[in-house]
Amino acid sequence: MNATEGTFEVISSDLGKGVARLRVAGEADLWTAPELKAALAAAIDRGSRSVVVDLSETTFLDSTALGVLMGGVRRLKPKRGEIVIVCRDANIRKIFEITLLDRIFVIAAEMDEALDHLGL
Repeated sequence: MNATEGTFEVISSDLGKGVARLRVAGEADLWTAPELKAALAAAIDRGSRSVVVDLSETTFLDSTALGVLMGGVRRLKPKRGEIVIVCRDANIRKIFEITLLDRIFVIAAEMDEALDHLGL
């Protein structure tokens, strides 16, 4: 998938030890948020206690997608789980900072950093 073509894709994988990874590519917005929500719900329903949301290939993120991520936080809280964000894009990181969601999510620059945080 080429993110510059404006297409959207979420690929889910099981990292083991109750951790899932969602690789999000393209624009995560009002139109694509339902697909992100479904993938996040499926990962949690399969028993994942924590989810790494990899935004390395995400070109845009809006408030609807942020709402989906916050919904995931609410679902994982009773399991003492969390969502860890992987993001290198300064503009997308700024969205988390402006909305103060960088206080809710651990935001890692690289996948290795996210996995270290989760003890994997």
